Amino acid sequence: MENLMGLLRIHIQRGVNLAVRDMRSSDPYVVIKMGKQKLKTRVVKRNVNPEWDERLTLSVADANLPIMVCVYDKDTFSFDDKMGDAEFEIGSFIKALKMRSQGLTDGTIIDRVKPNKENCLAEESCIIWSNGKLVQNIVLRLRNVECGEVELQLQWIDVPSSRGL
Repeated sequence: MENLMGLLRIHIQRGVNLAVRDMRSSDPYVVIKMGKQKLKTRVVKRNVNPEWDERLTLSVADANLPIMVCVYDKDTFSFDDKMGDAEFEIGSFIKALKMRSQGLTDGTIIDRVKPNKENCLAEESCIIWSNGKLVQNIVLRLRNVECGEVELQLQWIDVPSSRGL
């Protein structure tokens, strides 16, 4: 992939207070989409506060493309039910990466992204220097559903043969 900038590792940590779509609970999983790429987590049975703790990796060629997060309830005998969606952009994260933050003290906050009407952030999102890497912690409020949030963390992976940032 000649236009590859690098890889974005998305650590899907957990869902919080997700909607009930079965009788008393749900069997949620997450689908991440960026452009034509689509990745998904495993299903967590009967849990509206699932702990996925999964790392999914996207190839990034265009940092301006939004990343879609969709949560579904796995059903056996019918189509899976949608449990909400959210969208976020990585522009601030890429900008912070370009600053080349080596040598900073662990825990240094590089930038903060505030929740607003254009993003799905449930709370302020910090881009932090942690263990020699830049990470962004994100809590997304799900749309098109009565309740639910998804917590995730972004991390960049440089690819030697890519065009880079």
